[in-house]
Amino acid sequence: MLNRTTALILVFVLNCGFLSHSQNKIIDHETQYPVSYATISFGDGQGLFADDEGRFTFTKKLYPDVDSLYISALGYKELALATSDLPNTIEMYVEADKLDEVVITVIRNRKFKKETIKPYLDDDYYKCWLPTIESEIAVFFPNEDDKLKKITTVLFPISLESRDWKKRKRANADKRKFSTLFKVKFYSNDNGYPSKPLTYANIVFRATEKDGDAFELDVSAYDLMIPENGFFVSLQVLGYTDQNGKLLPNKKYKEIKTKNGIVKIPTNFRPLLPFTDEIPSHNTFIKRIFINGNNWVQFKKGNGIESGLLRNNLNNYGIGIGFNVYKDE
Repeated sequence: MLNRTTALILVFVLNCGFLSHSQNKIIDHETQYPVSYATISFGDGQGLFADDEGRFTFTKKLYPDVDSLYISALGYKELALATSDLPNTIEMYVEADKLDEVVITVIRNRKFKKETIKPYLDDDYYKCWLPTIESEIAVFFPNEDDKLKKITTVLFPISLESRDWKKRKRANADKRKFSTLFKVKFYSNDNGYPSKPLTYANIVFRATEKDGDAFELDVSAYDLMIPENGFFVSLQVLGYTDQNGKLLPNKKYKEIKTKNGIVKIPTNFRPLLPFTDEIPSHNTFIKRIFINGNNWVQFKKGNGIESGLLRNNLNNYGIGIGFNVYKDE
């Protein structure tokens, strides 16, 4: 008969074995390097993300009604796989014709002036977007003149929640803790909508309550030049992380039984994202990322969006940016 210590060790080993076999890894076919933060769609508007090592957890026990996976990543051909015969290692192929579309401009020893567009900050819970991993938010920035400009920083407003609701307006209130991973993309402008990526680099950051009212992301290493007709910067939540910033493989939606069957409700993640009514134009767009071929929709009344934010004229997520304006040679 097993003693208590031996039994606990056996359970631990069995659990580790189950986790190792239930994990899948996405890699680049040519380099065999992991494809970080790839999107895994279930075909029903739900899905999940791979972590920085290209790993994700999928089992029939977790997702019994999912029979197909659609895997996508910037710069790669999309894959469609049956879950009944899902390989442990999944290879993706580079889509070379799309990679060739990225134009990189390098500025050396050229004088410039630093400019900043400040973010719009707010800690009012009722003025905030509740992030879910199914949605991507993009904000448009116009180009006001023909001067050469390089994006150096992006400032993402975040709203901190107080542990004690009655003390929420106090500056020194104890804030709810979170550790959340976000993915950032930059798009060109095509007739007022997000279009082609300006870079295929994986840009992510981890936000915690210690970052205050805005997270400042340094993107100066990516040589992102502002196109003449402006650009979009987008944000999507990937999920919570551990204390080391590793994406946790938690299920990203809840299942609620109703008379008409099971309804899947996306999980909300902290931090909340404050919206504002101080921007006169409608610069914010949203997209459901787990629906193949889904189009961007302007966050505006009359566009079929049900939102309390729109009812209160809170039309925009007020991202800020820092950029260099280069002097003529």
